[in-house]
Amino acid sequence: MTGASGAPTAPSTETPPVRATYEEWLGLVVIVLCCVLVAMDISVLFYAVPFVSADLTPSTSEVLWMMDIYGFLLAGLLITMGALGDRIGRRRLLLFGAAGFGVASVLAAYSSSPELLIASRALLGVAGATLAPSTLSLIRNMFHDEGQRRAAVGLWTAGFAAGAMLGPITAGVLLEHFWWGSVFLINVPVMLLVLVLGPILLPEFRSPSPERFDLFSAGLSLAAVLPVVYGAKKFAEGHLDGTSVASVVLGLAVGALFIHRQRRSRDPLIDTRLFRDRAFSTAIVTTTVVQLAMLGMMMLSSQYALSVLGLRPLVASMWQLPAIATLFLGLTLAGVLAQRIRPAFTVCTGLTIAAVGFAVMSLVTADSGLAVIVVGSSIMTCGVGMVVLLATDVVVATAPPERAGSASALSETSNEFGGAIGIAMLGSIALTVYRREVEDVMPAQLSAEAGEAARGTLQAALEVARTLPAPAGEALERGSIEAFTDGLQVAVLTGAGILLFVAVVAAVALRPVRIDPQREGE
Repeated sequence: MTGASGAPTAPSTETPPVRATYEEWLGLVVIVLCCVLVAMDISVLFYAVPFVSADLTPSTSEVLWMMDIYGFLLAGLLITMGALGDRIGRRRLLLFGAAGFGVASVLAAYSSSPELLIASRALLGVAGATLAPSTLSLIRNMFHDEGQRRAAVGLWTAGFAAGAMLGPITAGVLLEHFWWGSVFLINVPVMLLVLVLGPILLPEFRSPSPERFDLFSAGLSLAAVLPVVYGAKKFAEGHLDGTSVASVVLGLAVGALFIHRQRRSRDPLIDTRLFRDRAFSTAIVTTTVVQLAMLGMMMLSSQYALSVLGLRPLVASMWQLPAIATLFLGLTLAGVLAQRIRPAFTVCTGLTIAAVGFAVMSLVTADSGLAVIVVGSSIMTCGVGMVVLLATDVVVATAPPERAGSASALSETSNEFGGAIGIAMLGSIALTVYRREVEDVMPAQLSAEAGEAARGTLQAALEVARTLPAPAGEALERGSIEAFTDGLQVAVLTGAGILLFVAVVAAVALRPVRIDPQREGE
């Protein structure tokens, strides 16, 4: 791959890189298993929430925390754990994270209160952050041939992307036969397998000259994320007050302090010089946006399938299989096109296709059925697949081996933070529209408590409607469904606009970058 100048590289006179053997490919299977589970836990509650709500009776705020605390803590700690892996060993960190993930999964499965489930999800996020950074950085050390590395990165990308989409499907299958805690227990046998095979198949790697671990910077990175999370949650609940605004401002200020410290520190958690490479920076922004779009869409479409259409979780989850198929189609297209055209064209095309998928989903109405969602999401994930493979490969290729852990953590942070922000941002947009419109169909005789519940979620509004006399109940049911679909339309159109804007940015920023065919197969 050329630099920003785009000048052709001279034929290499260096020794061809060693090609990976079957042992490295078997090790990749272990890595991808970790990726799938970490990604699955972001979305595994999409279909399980009604069952959790019936059992634990959480408030609307507690449901939001159950959904998002995992992703936000995962994103907030990835940079710290990536730097720690460079210092203590990436395989060691991965195995420690696998053990913690298994224990936290058991705690989540047997939670007896909303607070305990939220705390368990938080522990899962910490364990996932300990587990995830080593996956991509180990690939950087295991696959030195560029063609093989791109294939490995493609499988890694597929693991994360497919894992996020397999979460609801897995939940749908398990909820058909078991209680809601089973969606967490499925992690345990896989993590035990990782603990057995990891020491055998995965190499250990640490920086040859490990730097001092900056604990203060680690605290700053988390302190920058959590206040922003708190403020975003309050916004999603409709509380635009001084406390929530101050929380977001505080988080952003701490984030600026964190970046300033990284620039001046001899032992930074992240090498800010990586961002001087325009291709690297653009790749990070692009992966953030596509994950924002994909996870936000999945959350909204699952609510539509369950609440508006009244589908069972298993049936609703099966309708996501076409979107998984087109995701792999997009990944395959990206791998083929990478050999022939510049990344700028592929990434821009993928983002535009994803935006078209969102535009299709904006046609959904209370009576449109599932076809619009299935077609729109399938188009969207095809575009996502085209983008994420090349964007991730750019990140891996531009990082020196001794900083691969930090670079990988940045890439995964963009993935996880983008997904969590997508759920919060697009969910907040949809919820704001829903709250405003459902107010117009509230029956006058509704109690204050029932009215507050109906304003919180569509599911609650439908339950309240069933308790009312026929004319008032039918009006509330129809009106709340229309309010929800209106909110969904506004949210997905917002997502489409963001994707198109980033498509233009990527087309310009990545234009000088190309993959040099002469280097393939070295």
